[in-house]
Amino acid sequence: MKPPKPEAREGKVSIWRYLRLFRQDILSAQSGKLYRAWMAEMKTPFFHSFMINDPALTKTVLRERPDDFPKSGRIAAGLIPLLGKDSVFLTNGAQWKQQRRIIDPAFEGGRLRHIFPVIWDAAESATHRLQEAVGDEATEIDMHASHAAADVIFRTLFSIPIESDTAREVFDAFREHQRSRPVANLGAFVKLPAWVPQFPSFHTRRTARQIRRLITAIVEERRAQIAAGTAPDDLATKIMTTPDPETGTLFTPAEMVDQVAIFFLAGHETSASALAWSLYLVALYPEWQEQAASEAAGMAPAFSALSKLRINRDIFRETLRLYPPVPMMVREATQREDFRGRTVPEGAQIVLSPWHLHRHERFWDTPDDFDPGRWSRPEARLSARDAYMPFSEGPRVCVGAGFAMLEGTLILAMLLRDYRFELVAGRDPVPVAYMTVRAKDGIWLKVTRRAAIAPADPPAQTDG
Repeated sequence: MKPPKPEAREGKVSIWRYLRLFRQDILSAQSGKLYRAWMAEMKTPFFHSFMINDPALTKTVLRERPDDFPKSGRIAAGLIPLLGKDSVFLTNGAQWKQQRRIIDPAFEGGRLRHIFPVIWDAAESATHRLQEAVGDEATEIDMHASHAAADVIFRTLFSIPIESDTAREVFDAFREHQRSRPVANLGAFVKLPAWVPQFPSFHTRRTARQIRRLITAIVEERRAQIAAGTAPDDLATKIMTTPDPETGTLFTPAEMVDQVAIFFLAGHETSASALAWSLYLVALYPEWQEQAASEAAGMAPAFSALSKLRINRDIFRETLRLYPPVPMMVREATQREDFRGRTVPEGAQIVLSPWHLHRHERFWDTPDDFDPGRWSRPEARLSARDAYMPFSEGPRVCVGAGFAMLEGTLILAMLLRDYRFELVAGRDPVPVAYMTVRAKDGIWLKVTRRAAIAPADPPAQTDG
């Protein structure tokens, strides 16, 4: 049995049919040819877009000339109510570069060792909360994954666990907000006529205001702690006290609220999506689940434990391949280009699709199979070089990519160490693109407490 995948559209359809399909599900609206094609062009009276899978072109857009292909402003319209206009996720040019100069030092490699105990504590809390699900016929795993990811964000940013009243309020408000306005909205990909309404719904604006009000209170409290010299040494303090090395300026409180909003959106929602799909996949393939659980048995709360979690890491990596949290990214051409002999006009939308690249038939053997073992084979590493970008690539690569891999691997290992996850009949998940790639009606699994198992022998070392 293969992991679930939306059935792709076959053949051509009218623009109106395409727009209707898109509104229902961005993934199944796309042609099945995109899993084989190097590039696809779509031109209508309303928009002109190019989806690129050619590694030379993705390298040009993301790595070599990112300033010539900024993020499309069409993405911002749907996200500004939550993220604000100055979020590093939405800005471009000099403003974005200044923001990254301030943010990047907080995420330097050595910081992973520093936050390991924090994520360990969050993972322990997640295992304790899951005990409530033992004995139920079916448990919504998405909820537990979201709770765990939100807990990590608040502990690493502000040194407060999700059980804090304010943290819990933000989490609850975000759960209400997340499905009201998907990132993959129609306006992000197509230039709609002016008469088509694109304003956020009342529900979207209300929940966004609530989230930003709560985040503002947390930022103001931290600002006072910094002034008093009592602030903890966490990510928020590091970012709020780091001046831009070129201008000497700090983030204003309003700018910091925008950054915290995207940290929560990117760090919470994407991690939750990947963790939930990981647990579903190991339930679908119990032989991998048992190997991962055995590997995690007897794990010590030390940073060195990560190097021994190779199976868990490869399961999480393979999950990111099959279900990349952000399925598509949109850039915009600032000048006329020539892509594979076709003219790309100024203003055209350039779509990069991790969803299609990660399952592309020209790059991957058995692209739709769940095979964590592929990551120990040289051919997978070659494919990953050109067709694996769950965190984007180039200067705009996700600043928290290393954190996400640590978090996902560790929480997965600790959950599998303590629990067994089984499929629920009639509850097969259907992938759809909301803010991230989620299951349409949630991921439901049966959870049982795992008896203590002996630690596995460490895997043989390879050059992987």
